[in-house]
Amino acid sequence: MLVGFILLGAIVLVGAAHLGDKEVLQGFHHLKDLKPLGTEFADYFQNVTLNDLSLFDSRLPTQEDLLCLNDMSKIMMALQGGQYWALKMIDAWGSIPSGILSGNLYDLGNFDECINIEKENIRGKYCFLTASPKQFQGLSITTATCFPASCSASHMNKFLAQLTKRVLNLNITNSLMSISDSTCQTNESEPWDGLTIFAIVILSLMGSVVAFLTLYDYFFCKNQDQLPVLVKVFSARANSRTIFRIVENKSNPNVIDCLSGIRCMSLFWVVYCHEYVTQMSSVNINYFEVLQWVQMPFSSFIVHGFYSVDSFFFIGGLLVSLIALRTMDRTKGKLNVPLMYIHRLIRIVPILAVAILVYTKLMGVVAGGPLLKDGYSDKSECQKSWFWTLLFVVNYTKHKCLHHTWYLAVDMQLFLISPILLIAIYKWGKKAAAGIFVLIVLLSGCLFATMMVNNYSMLKNYSSTAREKIYYATHTHATPWLMGFLFGYFLYLNQGKKFKLSWMAVWSGWILCLAMIFTSIFALYPAIKSGAPPLTTLEESLYYTLTRLGWPMAIGWVIFACMQGYGGLANSFLSSPLWQPLSRLSYSVYIWHKFIQEINSRSIRTNSYYSDYQVMLRFWSTFGFTVLLAYLLYILVEAPVGGLDLFLRPQKIAFVGNDSKASSEEVQQNQKDDLRTRNLKVFNGRKTSSQIQTD
Repeated sequence: MLVGFILLGAIVLVGAAHLGDKEVLQGFHHLKDLKPLGTEFADYFQNVTLNDLSLFDSRLPTQEDLLCLNDMSKIMMALQGGQYWALKMIDAWGSIPSGILSGNLYDLGNFDECINIEKENIRGKYCFLTASPKQFQGLSITTATCFPASCSASHMNKFLAQLTKRVLNLNITNSLMSISDSTCQTNESEPWDGLTIFAIVILSLMGSVVAFLTLYDYFFCKNQDQLPVLVKVFSARANSRTIFRIVENKSNPNVIDCLSGIRCMSLFWVVYCHEYVTQMSSVNINYFEVLQWVQMPFSSFIVHGFYSVDSFFFIGGLLVSLIALRTMDRTKGKLNVPLMYIHRLIRIVPILAVAILVYTKLMGVVAGGPLLKDGYSDKSECQKSWFWTLLFVVNYTKHKCLHHTWYLAVDMQLFLISPILLIAIYKWGKKAAAGIFVLIVLLSGCLFATMMVNNYSMLKNYSSTAREKIYYATHTHATPWLMGFLFGYFLYLNQGKKFKLSWMAVWSGWILCLAMIFTSIFALYPAIKSGAPPLTTLEESLYYTLTRLGWPMAIGWVIFACMQGYGGLANSFLSSPLWQPLSRLSYSVYIWHKFIQEINSRSIRTNSYYSDYQVMLRFWSTFGFTVLLAYLLYILVEAPVGGLDLFLRPQKIAFVGNDSKASSEEVQQNQKDDLRTRNLKVFNGRKTSSQIQTD
């Protein structure tokens, strides 16, 4: 979806760049005459009478009309007397933005100065005035206004019509310049509804329980190896020790150490790509420069950030098959499918449900700003589709609550079919593996045919329909998951075996791996450049289909090489124990990073500047606060609810990776029974850390 959003914006900018010079100059001069809007408003209202402020024409005035006129008369008198509060109301206005021809389409004025005005029963109301000059072909220019709270948008629009007629001698219609009530804000907070109160009460109760049992743990539990189960589940001290424990590599032969590094690097990529999308949709003074940015080589890392999705699908399929097959070895082929599903739901649904509540009900409570009216931007979508999100079918709906959770739906749907594949591959072995390979080929052919028959493109017509068919649909992401599943089966068959490869084979593997990675990222770069001939549908279909196969193969080689001792510097980096704490929090970071990004983007009071460096600054700010929020919600919700697994699964299982929820040190001898139980619940009955996505 990143490539579609970015390139769609570039197309709009191209259209704006080809406006005729004469048309642009004509529109620009009209706007320039309106530049000091606040000053014009003050001058105008100092010299008018109430008879001039005709709000109701031939109809009888309403109580709201009279109240608005009364407040406007007070403002006129205060302006004539030079009173400070009235001057602040004028001072809070925005102007026609400078740098319109560079893409500066907003002037936010002074939000806090306006809404904090309270004098003589008059409160300030901050609203956006939107102007759509015909000469700018659909691009809207938005500036801030400040009126008495008693005046509605219809009152303000009549005042503005009178003002523009006086200044420019033009009759401005509402379609060209208008204020909407939906953009207006005052300092009066909306009363909390039942769900908002419910969310606050639930989080407060969980916080109280965690605080009480943490204090009990600290003062009364001397032996940390023999904590009561209830304390182990709720104590922030115990759960924090699990998160931040660092385990040396190769402490357990069943641990794939490099998975932590791959998981964390992909997590960085996900959040970084989403930061670019958020910044592009923010209020920038140089929006048109996005067109030049898209044509830079570095932009390919962002435009094609969706490959991180395939990385996590591959890891997810690998863990499901490898862990389950080892479990089935100890249970003589038996697989408790209902319990398997229950564990997954326990791990995913509670934190997801809390996220829906926090996003939709608490974003407006904890933050505010000129662009943050009504809180979360997809609040209305959540009202229509929150249940589809919890049912994990949101990727097939038009209304997406918590847009980035479409990935959870795809991952859950693949997990639901995993028992069929596990039983088949355990019973029939390589024959079933061959059948899965054929399925991969068929699904790749289906994706290729879908793009060819419907003429879908990721560049020239990446429409919402194309996104639904070739990006959100589960079968289009099944191939990397199934390849990971087969790779997990390969590791299961060869567990403990060392492959002796020649230096030629090792170097060939790494060269092919890096070639596949860089081809996937940069193959479309020549077609994105300005003036380049467009790709044919056949070329794009081949690219999208083959890279969906090539990328997971490259990730598989990295894991294989690191496990077999051929990773070199890559293994030293990816297998560093320092990745373990972040890896254990990766699922929480994925859930909450969009919450922080939206608050940071929409609570701003001034315009921002779009550049790679500025996005990097915002990324580290976002990531830091996201990790803190993820840790807090992990302690309050995720760890306590996930602790139910201690009561549900008594058997043992080998540990496979440094998961986002459990520490590999938990397999130490003095904690074998209880903590190996947690390892099973983490990997075979919950959402793995592989559930990180890019949108």
